[in-house]
Amino acid sequence: MINEDGYIPAAELAQRNGARFPNESNEYRQARNDLLAEEIELRRHIERVAAQRRALPPGGIVKKHYQLISPDGPIDFADLFDDKDTLLIYSYMFGPERARPCPMCTSFLSALDGEVLDIEQRVAIAVVARSPIERLLDFQRERRWQNLPLYSDPTGEYSRDYRALGPNGSDDAAINVFTRRDGTIRHFWSEEMGPVTADPGQDPRGAPDLMPLWTILDMTPEGRARDWYPKLIYGHA
Repeated sequence: MINEDGYIPAAELAQRNGARFPNESNEYRQARNDLLAEEIELRRHIERVAAQRRALPPGGIVKKHYQLISPDGPIDFADLFDDKDTLLIYSYMFGPERARPCPMCTSFLSALDGEVLDIEQRVAIAVVARSPIERLLDFQRERRWQNLPLYSDPTGEYSRDYRALGPNGSDDAAINVFTRRDGTIRHFWSEEMGPVTADPGQDPRGAPDLMPLWTILDMTPEGRARDWYPKLIYGHA
């Protein structure tokens, strides 16, 4: 049976699954198959959202000539694309007024560090923060990051324009995607979910959640918890 979307119903696919584990009860198997059907629907919804994102009309042209600081010196915004047509920028909450960077951002970037070489096969990527580049590189060495391309935004102009610097001067994490087509750079997409779009009792977060940490914890009976967040240092290290 195929439904109106061209899919076999998720419940039917779940029944075809055939997975069984030692000593599980019939009650467990039924509940697990019900959950599997929901997981299949979630996968389908994620793909629908991704297709809708890809179909966005052209975004705003980037008219300003932003200049950032790389480990090798000043670099123009356009040069961040290198030989790619698409650029993803993660804005890191590590402004000059912070004694230490955001632990949540740091947790995400630690996971991202291992994916950079794969990502760069498809698109360009940059991590931008407002602290001086020397400070960013010092912390990179502390965390033993190997691949993250770090840049400083000393004027804060890029950060302010693309939702990484609040009106009161506070840091915000931000993810922005830009395209370069026929020499014209445009904004394509930005993460826009936050406190005003959060559901009751939930931390504000995007969907899908980009942090592997939360994805892993969501698989456990303990879950992600409402009062626990990653730290920069644990124990007496």
